[in-house]
Amino acid sequence: MHAHIMNIDTICVQSGWNPKKGEPRVLPIYQSTTFRYETSDQMARLFDLKDAGFFYTRLQNPTNECVAKKIAELEGGVAAILTSSGQAASFYSIFNICEAGDHFVSTSAIYGGTYNLFAVTLKKLGIEVTFVDQDAPEEEISKAFRPNTKCLFSETISNPSLQVLDIAKMARIAHAHGVPLIVDNTFATPINCRPFEHGADIVMHSTTKYMDGHATQVGGVIVDSGKFDWAAHADKFPGLCTPDESYHGLVYTEAFGEGAYITKCTVQLMRDLGSIPSPFNAFLLNLGLETLHLRVPRHCENAQKVAEFLEKQPDVAWINYSGLPNNPYHELAQRQFDGGRSCGVVTFGIKGGRERAIKFIDSLKLTAIVTHVADARTCVLHPASHTHRQLSDEQLIEAGVRPDLIRFSVGIEDADDIIADLRQALAAIAES
Repeated sequence: MHAHIMNIDTICVQSGWNPKKGEPRVLPIYQSTTFRYETSDQMARLFDLKDAGFFYTRLQNPTNECVAKKIAELEGGVAAILTSSGQAASFYSIFNICEAGDHFVSTSAIYGGTYNLFAVTLKKLGIEVTFVDQDAPEEEISKAFRPNTKCLFSETISNPSLQVLDIAKMARIAHAHGVPLIVDNTFATPINCRPFEHGADIVMHSTTKYMDGHATQVGGVIVDSGKFDWAAHADKFPGLCTPDESYHGLVYTEAFGEGAYITKCTVQLMRDLGSIPSPFNAFLLNLGLETLHLRVPRHCENAQKVAEFLEKQPDVAWINYSGLPNNPYHELAQRQFDGGRSCGVVTFGIKGGRERAIKFIDSLKLTAIVTHVADARTCVLHPASHTHRQLSDEQLIEAGVRPDLIRFSVGIEDADDIIADLRQALAAIAES
């Protein structure tokens, strides 16, 4: 008899921590940097990666491990690693397979912080990026690839431009060039989309957003599908396929099989760079994950109502939400996302330019102006003035951020109250 495979709702609530007799029902916080062993040889075997276990929280911690396991299960992956931020997850996902002299391809419609990381900071490390338009034909995107290209990076739903990625198309392109597709699945979450089912190889999240859902911790995660055959492209990925001298010549693909990518990320990058979340933050993240399957559909339901309301308002110049039938990504969203749900974020513009848009934002009362998105409370941001402030007008357009774009993150309050707040703010600018 086959074991029953848990549904995603149950994984949210139950996965990761399985207490035995007399153990706490709730995931404990192992707020310890170190773990005791009884012999020197036991410790030596851990350092040589011959035994699995915990010895120092910078590398692994039982609380963090349980939460990483839950997220790996939610995404349908083989292994995961938590990081101290979404930025760290983006950096590690690339740096784990790229080094000085390498190149990678990224879609241009990505979060502003990721764009800066790729275009400016990685360049200083000798890693070059080429940005492509994700909606361009496959042949066009393929031209960006070079012999030293190591991966293709993209976002399921871009922040803040809300472009929907055709994951299967991007996977075809990446695999035709013998490299993995890395997808930032922050906005969709595994509740609405599991990129591995569409051909992606590695998934990352800013867990600060929907996964936490309450704006209580900053964090990130990387999940590996275990499906990309690194050894088949060994010349491209020497870090995974040739001996690591810092571990007595160990070869990750040989020693860890489908767990090679995450193991290397843990024992090499975390060892040397140390962007580990505290166990307490992992505990808070787990509390968020336990209700993720309840919150995400509510976010999307509310966002749909908000989008339908805004679409009819004379002061709204344009609106972008894939739940609207006339949206260019509507058909793709219906096909790729569970129930056609994309996320709880709506973007739109106000007629009359930037000044009027700012007056509208300043007139909102229930909705808070915060540098955040995707939590339980409705919030708003003007990216060109805030998160993407460092980008030039040209870069803004390339990243899919129009100067008048308002990012409206719809919370899980009553939709009528959110719409009432929008209505009174629109009334305030109608007078001007």
